[in-house]
Amino acid sequence: MGRDGLRGHQPLVSRARPVSSIAPRAHRYVTLALVLSCALTALAGAAPQNDTSHPAVPPPTGSASGPPALTEARKAASELKQLHSLLVSWRGDIVLEHYASGVTAGKLANIKSASKSVIAALVGIALDRGLIASVAEPIVTFFPELGRDADERKRTITVEHLLTMQSGLESTSGEHYGPWVRSRNWVRYALERPLVSAPGTSMEYSTGTSHMLSALLTKVAKKSTREFAQEVLAGPLGFTLARWPRDPQGIYFGGNQMLMTPRQMVAFGELYRNRGEVGGRQILSAEWIDASCVPRTRSRWDSDRLYGYGWWVQQFGDWQACFAWGFGGQYVFVFRDLALVIAVTSSTNASDERFGYRRSLFELIEREVLPAVATATSAGVRGSP
Repeated sequence: MGRDGLRGHQPLVSRARPVSSIAPRAHRYVTLALVLSCALTALAGAAPQNDTSHPAVPPPTGSASGPPALTEARKAASELKQLHSLLVSWRGDIVLEHYASGVTAGKLANIKSASKSVIAALVGIALDRGLIASVAEPIVTFFPELGRDADERKRTITVEHLLTMQSGLESTSGEHYGPWVRSRNWVRYALERPLVSAPGTSMEYSTGTSHMLSALLTKVAKKSTREFAQEVLAGPLGFTLARWPRDPQGIYFGGNQMLMTPRQMVAFGELYRNRGEVGGRQILSAEWIDASCVPRTRSRWDSDRLYGYGWWVQQFGDWQACFAWGFGGQYVFVFRDLALVIAVTSSTNASDERFGYRRSLFELIEREVLPAVATATSAGVRGSP
């Protein structure tokens, strides 16, 4: 990918602050989210089933008990009632693989809004292949109906604005989520939202914004988002991407409800850790990987949560994570400096802010996983699980 393809906004500077010092915040609209989640799962057909495809990550090595530090991490994980799985991959080897009772390695998890990071990866591949000219390209190129909107400022919305949640359009999340998914045309509904800020000036988190990227991919790839994803992403990573819900026009949901097993999530994280390379093949440009994890805006609800191209960026003590994040506690963490990938799946029945779950999970990672991995990394040894 050329430099022009990634020319866009200046990055933000991340402020180092221990995760354990961040106070939990109450999540709004939990009841609405749960009701709509059930409805959208019904749209997909049956509930998530087991997946038998094998992603391109190695199986666990060594003894099952784990080294002392990660044994403590496993013990702490077993005490988190909302946690379904915790996988730790260091230097490409899974060194900790924990599942809650009733959860298996092959069980598909709804990764919720972590789907946005997958969509962002697909946009990067489309750019690499010349299907999209640049992140600076106005989206009116793909949605000409925007040119007829009374607000001329909408014609300045770019692909990058969608990737960074800075379109300026009123959000379709929160209290707006129900009317949006009940509408007859999700893309048109999102495009018709009024501007609440000038494009490119502030972050307005919105699943409709990410869904527009799925619609854009469907147009430029001339195939469904799932078909494109299977061909250029899941296939090279060694697994079959399960079907997930689509909108009334048949466009795959572009910011929610994707299904993956924990090991598939690890494979996706390893792709970013390895700067787009898998099995000696570059399937996503290193330049795009790097650009995705550069902070470009920040959450209105917590200024310590920075956002790049579909990925969150945050400090965990001395280490910075680039991570995918979905409702309830679905995460793919990439700590590139530590050659570390962590995948987490959790119950989707409640926000990960409830009962202090996110705080406890982040503290587990910061206190039990990162120091042990950092010690092993600096010692130049390969830990055994």
